[in-house]
Amino acid sequence: MKNSSLILNLVLTVAVIVIYVLHFSGKSAGEGSHDNSSTAGSTSDLKIAYVKVDSLIMNYDLAEELHDTFTKNQEAYTKEYTDKRSSFEKRAAAFQEKVQRGGFLTQDRAIQERDRLVGEEQEILTLDQELSTKLSEMQAANNQQLIDSLMDYLKEYNEDKKYNYILNAGNVLIGDDAHNITKEVLDELNLRYKNK
Repeated sequence: MKNSSLILNLVLTVAVIVIYVLHFSGKSAGEGSHDNSSTAGSTSDLKIAYVKVDSLIMNYDLAEELHDTFTKNQEAYTKEYTDKRSSFEKRAAAFQEKVQRGGFLTQDRAIQERDRLVGEEQEILTLDQELSTKLSEMQAANNQQLIDSLMDYLKEYNEDKKYNYILNAGNVLIGDDAHNITKEVLDELNLRYKNK
């Protein structure tokens, strides 16, 4: 379950980053076509680079730390839920046994205990939903933090490099490795992260 959660989280993170990058690279392409209509036919001045976002996410120290924190919280939430559920199931089994052997003095007392157990079960279901929501919100915040970190750095990086486009390699079918800036970007992101 831990591995499938890790894989799912990484796939979702990569998907969110790809959508984010595509969204902003689409805006840049639309804006450029209005400003440079006379150079639209000339590709000699066109500078393009690409980043392998999945590799970047897998090796970015911030992504690893966020994932580790998420996993610890997920394990703690799972333990909390499992402990409460297990404790409830023991009390429910004891109640069932007591009912079968006639251990309650009155039927009203048995009904009160049953209602208390039903309320407790509802609290456990609510807890499960709350914990799942917290994990989803945490994952979304982590994804946004990764996207913001990458996009902020790429904007700064591109101030000197002056690329017309920086693409996600997931959309590049064939590309010259000379235009692959993944290692350079990853090294700088990790260096910046360590310095913070």
